[in-house]
Amino acid sequence: MTPHWPVSRWLQALLAAATVLAALLAVGACAPLTLINSLVPSSTYRAERDIAYGELARQRLDVYLPANPAAPPNATPGAPIVVFFYGGGWTTGARGNYLFAGEAFASRGYLTVIPDYRLHPDVRYPDFLDDCARAVAWAVRNAPRLGGDPTRIYLAGHSAGAYNAAMLAYAPEYLARVGVASESVRGFVGLAGPYDFRPLTGVATRALFGYPDTPDATQPIHRIRRDGGRLPPALLLTAAEDSVVNPGNSARLASALRAAGGSAREIAYPGLDHTRVVGALAAPLRGFAPVLDDIVAFLTAQR
Repeated sequence: MTPHWPVSRWLQALLAAATVLAALLAVGACAPLTLINSLVPSSTYRAERDIAYGELARQRLDVYLPANPAAPPNATPGAPIVVFFYGGGWTTGARGNYLFAGEAFASRGYLTVIPDYRLHPDVRYPDFLDDCARAVAWAVRNAPRLGGDPTRIYLAGHSAGAYNAAMLAYAPEYLARVGVASESVRGFVGLAGPYDFRPLTGVATRALFGYPDTPDATQPIHRIRRDGGRLPPALLLTAAEDSVVNPGNSARLASALRAAGGSAREIAYPGLDHTRVVGALAAPLRGFAPVLDDIVAFLTAQR
């Protein structure tokens, strides 16, 4: 794994913390994500919100477009597309809370799609994966209208969302059912994801994945093809202080990918926990760790 914590980052982190603290004092009690989103610049992206990709209430998405479509890495017409899935243990989450992630990728020239998907107790595995696949299919179909390149799709996510992205990347049936060619997926980025998490412990997780007879098919690590099938390259990011998802999940997935002939890069961030590893995407918190820079460098290398 590659550690990241240059000394200069401490000063940037202190500056970011001071900014957030000042905002907290100014607005009083405020949900953390709402606060972070209130500090995100508005000049770096354009948004199209509340778009249906299916008929159900949770099948809706937001799109973040680069404010300057000619900005790198978009040297030729058609911006690469990041589809980002948020976490929440498959029981909570809302796309509107992740404006900071949409702005982060859009500010670097990526057309970014952030969908909602159905959650437990309304659904169980694999229903939420079917939703995620449909959101990717929507992005592919609508890419030309939005100025995106449907042949350059990157799947990314945090926590449970990283699981969703990994399953779409390495279990080909989900995207195949909605007519998306596996070759369109150029890479996978997982932030603190669970990829090999049996035995199941949480009540909701057990209900979601069929405890005690949880099949191998539910685990991304068992979906790595060793038969010559295409394996999108992976960037696996972990937080040293993560007490929610053991970083060993990423290490084991990386080993499985390499053993099957694929490629995987691991980066561990000291001083970060499960939440801050995704929070570091936000403009006011980027001084804590170069999460966005590392992701963009990886995505650029896959073009």
